[in-house]
Amino acid sequence: MIVELGHYALVLALALALAGGTLPLWGALRNDTRLMAVASTTAVAQFILVALSFAALTYAYVVSDFSVLNVVQNSHSLKPMIYKISGVWGNHEGSMLLWVLILVLFGALVALFSANLPLRLKALVLSVQAWIGAAFLIFILISSNPFLRLHPVPFEGRDLNPLLQDVGLAIHPPLLYLGYVGCSISFAFAIAALIDGRIDAAWARWVRPWTLAAWGFLTLGIAMGSYWAYYELGWGGWWFWDPVENASFMPWLSATALLHSAIVMEKREALKIWTILLAILTFSLSLLGTFLVRSGVLTSVHAFATDPTRGIFILIILCIFIGGAFSLFAARAGTLSQGGLFAPISREGALVLNNLLLTAACATVLVGTLYPLALEALTGEKISVGAPFFDMTFGPMMVPLLIAVPFGPFLAWKRGDIVAAGQRLLFAFGAAMAVMILGLALMGTPAALALFGVALSVWLMVGSISEIAFRVKLGRASLAESWRRGAGLPRSAWGTAVAHFGVGVTVLGVVGATAWNSEEIATLKPGEAMSIGAYSVTMDGFVPLSASNYTGTAVRFTVREGGNVVATMEPEKRLYTVPNTPTTEAAIKTFGFSQLYVSLGDIGTDGATVVRIYWKTLVTLIWIGALIMTAGGALSLSDRRLRVGAPKPARRAVPVPAE
Repeated sequence: MIVELGHYALVLALALALAGGTLPLWGALRNDTRLMAVASTTAVAQFILVALSFAALTYAYVVSDFSVLNVVQNSHSLKPMIYKISGVWGNHEGSMLLWVLILVLFGALVALFSANLPLRLKALVLSVQAWIGAAFLIFILISSNPFLRLHPVPFEGRDLNPLLQDVGLAIHPPLLYLGYVGCSISFAFAIAALIDGRIDAAWARWVRPWTLAAWGFLTLGIAMGSYWAYYELGWGGWWFWDPVENASFMPWLSATALLHSAIVMEKREALKIWTILLAILTFSLSLLGTFLVRSGVLTSVHAFATDPTRGIFILIILCIFIGGAFSLFAARAGTLSQGGLFAPISREGALVLNNLLLTAACATVLVGTLYPLALEALTGEKISVGAPFFDMTFGPMMVPLLIAVPFGPFLAWKRGDIVAAGQRLLFAFGAAMAVMILGLALMGTPAALALFGVALSVWLMVGSISEIAFRVKLGRASLAESWRRGAGLPRSAWGTAVAHFGVGVTVLGVVGATAWNSEEIATLKPGEAMSIGAYSVTMDGFVPLSASNYTGTAVRFTVREGGNVVATMEPEKRLYTVPNTPTTEAAIKTFGFSQLYVSLGDIGTDGATVVRIYWKTLVTLIWIGALIMTAGGALSLSDRRLRVGAPKPARRAVPVPAE
């Protein structure tokens, strides 16, 4: 009965989405406040109904209701409870329901927490959001229904893919979808602005917090997915330029450009057309990622290898919304004013350079991702575009961007002084050069390229600190005065500095893990050892494993440094009983910011085991930097000026006549 209620709730949500997409839009066009007011009510009601539907599916997984086909295909009664719950979105149908749940969640949040939005704009935004929701609800109900019953009812389920039975994969999809789907709000604001014909600084202030929230979740989601692939797949890599990884990275690049473009629009009412275009592009790339994952055109550990018919359905949705958006943009672009003018050397100019490089990098990733698919579709020829292509194209475009980042906050609006900005960054430049020179003295010229990357990361980190130090007059005023100034700085200023510092930390991690990564492979028997870097790793023996849903063997290793035992590590070979699927679990030990990584290959009948060991220099900084970036975004989001949007005009005081 609960399953049927979940299905029925989806049908009702579709009816409300159609009403919420039609009536407020008609009301906005006719200036009917009663029809426009329907938008908020239907948005909240849609969220309640979809949440009830999602809860019904979750209940079916928790109680192992094997009369539901989706539960049979992705669960098992012996599976730990956390993976029963995460199994809800570990498949195509359930993940699409989560996708729509987050979509209607954002719509409900706009309805409840955007009191300062003009009623007409709010109605248009929620109407666009409702039409997106309606399209995907139709898609779920027609081709991806998670509530289909099965008869006769099997005794057991087939279980979830063992690679997905991991805490990282329980967290990664919801975070990623919060970022992916959150971009729909920026898209809805852009379409609403094009329909309304009002695009100004107030619009930019209203759209920024939603974009910032989506960007923060997308950052966390990508970082979590990267770390999961690093420790779960046993490859020892943190990024593989997999097409599905690229599909999440492209909206992140575009959303980053959108955030910076919206700042220019808010402060100077410039880049209006460009900002609207970026809002459309960001959600377009999110929909493209959804299509790539679910269309069956990709073979990837990250992809749902599903029926191509579903991919065609999503492609139709993509064409309708994105094609319609670009058509509306083309029709309206000629009526939009360009906004304020500014000199090339200015804060606006720095942000424009940021945008150009980010979008060019995004276009590079897009070409590298789609070109093999297009070539295969047209000629049948299969090629692979991998890391060498992206290293030669994406990397060089990032260098000038990262060099320019610290300059932006030191440049004035409209017309800046780059010499003065350079003088304020002398300490950061000196720190970067000192690192470069010291590194060359210790490692020699073969490490010059890697040391340049380290110097670049130092430039970013010290440059972001220099901005705050300059604004609080550190060293030029008393500590008490600097403290007072620091406490008075807007949180968005602190957030920007923290986020830029996080970029520098991630760059340092990328350089360290790429340039100074060591790898050793050997076949060991108990009692034998191998060395990597400063460590000696001895194979001690085998430890049997047994859990509710798998059995296996762990191999115990003792790690020594200078003859002293510093760690014990136990990588595993597991066999999941229900799908009869073997997996390998790597063992990882962290030393400072670096990691020792041990993964198992085949185990022979005589105990000889293929062992792969990596030393990953500074690798944890990659994900620590992402956390710092997200913290910077959250700090900016906590700035009341961003959360309240454009203030309502105060009521004019009515003079009281003198008696």
